Amino acid sequence: MATSPSSSAQAARERVARRLRDLRADAGLTGSELAARCGWTHPKTSRLENARTPPTPDDIRRWCHACGADDQAEDIIAQSRDAESAYMEWRRQVRAGLKRLQDSYVDLYRATELFRIYSPTLVPGLLQTEGYARAVLSGVAKLYDVPNDADQAAAARMERSKIVHEPGHRFVMVVEESVLYYRLGDADAMAAQLGYLLTAGALPSVSLGIIPKTVQRTLWPQELFHVYDDQMVSVELMSARVRVTQPSEVALYLRAFDQLRGMAVYGAEARALIVKAIEALR
Repeated sequence: MATSPSSSAQAARERVARRLRDLRADAGLTGSELAARCGWTHPKTSRLENARTPPTPDDIRRWCHACGADDQAEDIIAQSRDAESAYMEWRRQVRAGLKRLQDSYVDLYRATELFRIYSPTLVPGLLQTEGYARAVLSGVAKLYDVPNDADQAAAARMERSKIVHEPGHRFVMVVEESVLYYRLGDADAMAAQLGYLLTAGALPSVSLGIIPKTVQRTLWPQELFHVYDDQMVSVELMSARVRVTQPSEVALYLRAFDQLRGMAVYGAEARALIVKAIEALR
């Protein structure tokens, strides 16, 4: 059975509450003793431990200090923020139109210096051509049963993608070789997209790696994810986009990205794989 966004958010809140409860137990404190150290009432401790009330950053810092675990406070604060706001249902996001969704990323992109992108299914949005993007976005509109403004959304995506030519940003992208063969749009649109990858991969700010289908893998294919600097990961699921900011989880995605990047080929070897995919269109 699929998990709803609301139940997923509650499960995330419960993980934060359980972590706080474990800290108290490990410190050998009763609920009343912890409340006294934190300067609040015992019922508040109970509400926080049972996920009935979300903790504030100050609550978490007091709790960790009372348990002698100040070093865990920032990680738990980030986890709590994820629980409250990280799970963003796609249907809700696209309700106002696909173009508006594209525009919503602009500020984040401009604020990011280093992009790390792994995609097992699609050409990354920043390297998509307009015809390919239009096909992808039309599919999104159909899947989520929302008005199809794919033409305007694709144009907005092209405008947003100009950032790859602007100074102050670096883009490290890794895709699976199968991405080159998934036919989105007609043959002409796909040929134009693959042809652009030959050009885009040579841009000074772009590192494009392709993981060959025949490679001896050290890590299996993962979900599509973007890492913005070292601060936030955006994971794209079918039903939602999940934003991860908890430092320990961000570090896990960075380790996975390094493994995936290590399996990829670059330069002439990557171009050869793209040319092979272009030839397969004929």
